[in-house]
Amino acid sequence: MTATVVTVFVIVYAGMILGGLPFLQLDRTGVALLGAIALVGLEVLTPEQAAQSIHLPTLLLLFSFMVISAQMRLGGFYTWVTLRIAELPLEPPLLLAASMAAVAALSAVFSNDVVCLAVAPVLADACVKRRLDPVPHLLGLACAANIGSAATLIGNPQNMLIGQMLGLHFAAYLRTSIVPVLLGLVAAWGILAWRMRGAPQLAAATPERREGDYAPLDAWQTGKGLAVAGTLVLVFLATDWPREVAALVGAGLLMMSRRLHSNKMLGLVDWELLILFIGLFVVNHAFERTGMAADAVRALAAAGLALSEPAPLFGTTFVLSNVVSNVPAVMLLLPAASEPFSGPMLALVSTLAGNLVIVGSIANIIVVDAARRRGIAIDWRRHARTGVPVTLATLAITAFWFAVVP
Repeated sequence: MTATVVTVFVIVYAGMILGGLPFLQLDRTGVALLGAIALVGLEVLTPEQAAQSIHLPTLLLLFSFMVISAQMRLGGFYTWVTLRIAELPLEPPLLLAASMAAVAALSAVFSNDVVCLAVAPVLADACVKRRLDPVPHLLGLACAANIGSAATLIGNPQNMLIGQMLGLHFAAYLRTSIVPVLLGLVAAWGILAWRMRGAPQLAAATPERREGDYAPLDAWQTGKGLAVAGTLVLVFLATDWPREVAALVGAGLLMMSRRLHSNKMLGLVDWELLILFIGLFVVNHAFERTGMAADAVRALAAAGLALSEPAPLFGTTFVLSNVVSNVPAVMLLLPAASEPFSGPMLALVSTLAGNLVIVGSIANIIVVDAARRRGIAIDWRRHARTGVPVTLATLAITAFWFAVVP
């Protein structure tokens, strides 16, 4: 059975690295699900054991915030914020600062992927309308979304996973993360603003979509979403009420609407991400049962790379996050997160590492895809000229912070 489990594990994580499997129409989600099915079908795990390996609190928290974010999208909130910022009478560097600050704040609460999905097309059109090169602003969007989401335990899927699995306190994590996140955001803006110097103004162009084509702001629906989100943040900061239960109650309240049909809200839930989590939970659980994961951790420690030490965990998280993507990397490393610093370090490093290359973060892919649909080319070289220095700067700040703060 061990050979079967190892084979499935290797195939699944090869799929995570490649983004799919050769000759099969499978993405990462499909590969993870197929791996879980194989383990049950080959009777390595019973269906009951597979179900018990799934960490339900993490899935409930993810689902709940997907519903809350759907409320904000359907209420036109993200579009309204983006358009209001784009209309500010600011020079390009200051306009970039305003948009990055807003995106970072939104991503800390409503998830970086959702914010990028809603903001990217609107921001691209607004830049063209103002005859500004949209590329720096779109790269700023992706960088700010990733950096801002690292601030809280609800800002992105991997942080939710880490917070739930390790039982991290919301306020304690925020106290650890807020300084490197704010300094990292300033550093990212400085790098982008420096690269914007002397950028020529674009010739007049007609954007693909005009402001009137976007859904108007629904103040009532937006107000409801903001009230629920704000209340949840206060609950997380001030109480010990389980986050998944509080968030589920908030999502349920939002679904009780006379104007927004539940199928619209549930249609915006990222079911593929939830299935990815389920598949990886099952595959990783089966691999852990073989004892080989613990053996690998001991072997690394014997080689001088003990994951219970800050430097090895920092470096391993950075490398794995860019090889297999941040969520699978975090799942692999969570069993080794045995020290008080481990959870915050995993969350910050796995998230900030996502800025390095386009495929390092779903937020990057969303922004690049939105740009492509509007005829704006952001290839891997152009992204890397910003992503690499931003990643190195933010990780250097984070490493220094962990070194000086007990």
